[in-house]
Amino acid sequence: MRWALVKVSLAVTVMVVVAFAVPLGLVVKEMARDRAFSNAERRASGLAPVLAITTDREQLERAVATTDDGAEGRLAVHLPGPPGGKGQGDAIGTRRAGDEDLATTRALGRATIAEVPGGSVLLQPTAVSSGQVAVVELFVPEGEVSNGVATAWLVLAAVGAALIVGSVAVADRLGLRMVQPAQRLARAAHELGEGRLGARVREEGPPELKSAAVAFNSMADQVVQLLANERELAADLSHRLRTPLTVLRLNAASLGSGPAAEQTRAAVEQLEREVDTIIRTAREAKPQTQATAPVAGCDAAEVVRERMDFWSALAEDEGRKVRVAGVDRPVRIPVARPELVAALDALLGNVFRHTPEGTAFSVDLHNGDDAVIVLVSDAGPGIPDPGAALARGAGSGRDGSTGLGLDIVRRMAETTGGDVRIGHSVLGGTEVRIWIALDARRAQVPARRRGRRAGAGRRGR
Repeated sequence: MRWALVKVSLAVTVMVVVAFAVPLGLVVKEMARDRAFSNAERRASGLAPVLAITTDREQLERAVATTDDGAEGRLAVHLPGPPGGKGQGDAIGTRRAGDEDLATTRALGRATIAEVPGGSVLLQPTAVSSGQVAVVELFVPEGEVSNGVATAWLVLAAVGAALIVGSVAVADRLGLRMVQPAQRLARAAHELGEGRLGARVREEGPPELKSAAVAFNSMADQVVQLLANERELAADLSHRLRTPLTVLRLNAASLGSGPAAEQTRAAVEQLEREVDTIIRTAREAKPQTQATAPVAGCDAAEVVRERMDFWSALAEDEGRKVRVAGVDRPVRIPVARPELVAALDALLGNVFRHTPEGTAFSVDLHNGDDAVIVLVSDAGPGIPDPGAALARGAGSGRDGSTGLGLDIVRRMAETTGGDVRIGHSVLGGTEVRIWIALDARRAQVPARRRGRRAGAGRRGR
């Protein structure tokens, strides 16, 4: 915008300068010419009284010499010929005009100008005592006609250049005054988008940009307030879960011993820890002001073995066949352990929730050069619309689902530059493929791995 204003100002100023300077330069040249010939006509008129009194050659020569003093032979007098005769009479002084120009001047009876080598001559007709017409010739050199024109043109050019430079400077300052508030607004918008909730803009500049800054600051304040309210709401809702969790813990303690009882008590303890974590995080959450620190990561194979040990007991109770592959050696991934645990629990919980008892499932871990792929497959009825299932924020509420399961998995994968896709498994049911990039700076998810983003509503899986 700044340079656009400068260019517009430059173009307009150049057009104005050309429109005024060129005609003014021509006027100056014409005025210099008129001034030169006006002086010549005034000098030529000085001989009119002498010619009206006498045509004596000696007296005229003295008058010409006196009038032409210091003019370097510019003045001449052309006397008329004999009465009734033809041709021109004598010439006193340095003659430059031709006979045709002299005859034309006598015939017109007024001053004329004729071009001669080195300049021009002014021919002034004057009546003599005999009633005939003599012609006074005064030579005007070319330098005298253009005297002062070059200087005037230089002055006009300097004034025009000064106007152009001044207009560009003024336009640049005005453009800077308009651009700086817009740049500050853009920087603040980027900072707010990166999570720096304290970003604000000085409310100054042109009225339009000042109004935009006021609106931006108001929006940022509302975002901060909404996030604070959301954290308080999350903490309050999580706190309300403590009462039923306490009842569950007491009931689990009365179950006695056995694998199922121990798993129930472990699940209740884990649920209490998660609720405490939510409350603590919601209460202590602060606006992000810098980039998130690198995650230490975890061993995906170890986490898969642990979670499968947990879910295998329930699978045995329901008569489900379970298969695990690719967990015989460590597989490091840039994902925090709690996040991978939550993602696996969400997917395995969906298998138990949305497939009939006795449905087989499997978990496969594939370790590649730039990515790790986790496959969770089942032999259930499958998902009719995978795109809708992957769509964000529109849980259908079917089977008591909140629609958060796949969002947990997706967020975990996308933090590494990966993605999630739903397809058909070799078991005949659903296959959820989690693509975890090992290096987000180098990883480029192939187009075939990108699930469809659009869709209205999704299943809770």
